[in-house]
Amino acid sequence: MAAIVVGAVGKPQFIKGDWIRDSAVVIDAGYHSQATGDIELSNVIDRCSAYTPVPGGVGPMTIALLMAQTFAAAEKALGR
Repeated sequence: MAAIVVGAVGKPQFIKGDWIRDSAVVIDAGYHSQATGDIELSNVIDRCSAYTPVPGGVGPMTIALLMAQTFAAAEKALGR
């Protein structure tokens, strides 16, 4: 069993909580209209060492990195 689980399959709660070992780090990159992710977090929250909430988990980090890369590309294009 993996120590780090990243869910990004595009299906609501496809990855079942009982598939995830105790003390794993759980990163759920999915988001669906039911305000749920790709991982069945309700069955793993009490057993994992860390997890990303859905909503509000990886989305803010995705936006921050997109902005940083956009600024870096603009500076490169301007020759700075």
